[in-house]
Amino acid sequence: MNANHACAVHRDVGYSNLCQVCGIPMDAGYFDVASIKAAPPVGKEVELARYQLHPQYCGTLLYFMQYAEESTTNKQVLSNTPGYEWLILCNNQPRAPYLPTSLILNPWGYNSLPIHLRLEEGCTLRFVVRRVAAIVSPELSQVGGRLLGRSWYNTIYGGIPNRL
Repeated sequence: MNANHACAVHRDVGYSNLCQVCGIPMDAGYFDVASIKAAPPVGKEVELARYQLHPQYCGTLLYFMQYAEESTTNKQVLSNTPGYEWLILCNNQPRAPYLPTSLILNPWGYNSLPIHLRLEEGCTLRFVVRRVAAIVSPELSQVGGRLLGRSWYNTIYGGIPNRL
């Protein structure tokens, strides 16, 4: 049984790659990527987090978190960052409903709301922030992002994952 899997159902009994208790694929594993970086200059973007799904693997983004720090007070911004855009991209395409926004939807260090955003096979998941305006208030000194999700082998490609 996979060490990342919580259910105690044996894999060799009527193998279907889905847990008979919770319905999650048996080989599902978590990913968690994060960073805090200097805020981008005007017209540039900063990549805060990136996760590349393996070929023939699908996934789900479960949580994301945002961090923004004001340059004058060094306090965390909790609501809005006018002049900055936050984007979650899969293969460089914005993921609806998380299209470019200036809002802090899930502040870092607070309880974030779970999401279940499906990720296509082998996609590159990126979390970026762009500065789109020259004059902004508040001016940010640091930005951060975190992506947490699951990925698993897609059985439509044939075979059985992690089989001994």
